[in-house]
Amino acid sequence: MRSVLVTGSSKGIGYEIAIAFAHAGYRVFATMRNPSGSPALAEKAAAESLPIFVSAMDVDRDDSVANAIAAIQSKHGPIDILINNAGVDRAGSIEEQSLDDFRACMETNYFGAIRCIKAVVPQMRERRSGTIINISSVAGSFSHPPMTAYCSSKWALEAMSESLACEMKSFGVHVALVKPGIIDTSMAHRIGATGHSEYPHAARIAALFSKTLQDAPVPPTVVAQKVLDLVKSGTWQFRHPVGPDAVPLIEWRKSMTDEQWIEHHSAEDENRLKAAQAAGE
Repeated sequence: MRSVLVTGSSKGIGYEIAIAFAHAGYRVFATMRNPSGSPALAEKAAAESLPIFVSAMDVDRDDSVANAIAAIQSKHGPIDILINNAGVDRAGSIEEQSLDDFRACMETNYFGAIRCIKAVVPQMRERRSGTIINISSVAGSFSHPPMTAYCSSKWALEAMSESLACEMKSFGVHVALVKPGIIDTSMAHRIGATGHSEYPHAARIAALFSKTLQDAPVPPTVVAQKVLDLVKSGTWQFRHPVGPDAVPLIEWRKSMTDEQWIEHHSAEDENRLKAAQAAGE
């Protein structure tokens, strides 16, 4: 039975990834900061006799990651598949957000993934086998206010993942990025409820998320199925957009010059916004 380590599995995408892989016959090591405070996955695993082992691991801490992964490997053997899903968001302008907001996004979304990768890569390289999937976002393909801290962390994750893919391919280790669009998770709902800002962009992005979640919500099971299909397919394709809006959003950014993109997102009123949109079409 192949083993999968999933980070950030207490809810949302990580929770559904753990369930999907367990149903597909994988042994799943589902990690989260506080299992006692998020018992839903352990309870479901027990009720359905699923091969899911829940353990505490805080990807923000070196010792927590090192100890948790060492314990798993010591008891159960090498990890075949690492899925770096743990993530946090912060919304607000650069002026309005604190340095701690930026650090929080980088610590979890970027350094957290690196910590887990460094813990599993030696045995994957020695065995010349393994898969590492980093859950990024369409925000890793473009940046816009008021999601600067989050976008920055996803750009960093994508840059690191691209280098890692180059490093590991000759050792038979597959590295891939999964890039969801707007998914019906608690994170997306928080963005959709972004409060007052001196900058007009916050309300505009909040309205986009809110409308998408209301009109055409995409459940996190869609992302989980994509990740499972990716692992089972054996493809070496690197980037995998997922969700009905993912490719359109990425292509929309590609269709604009940098100046058109900036003009669009700097629009202060609806008339200017419509003019910027028309110029970018």
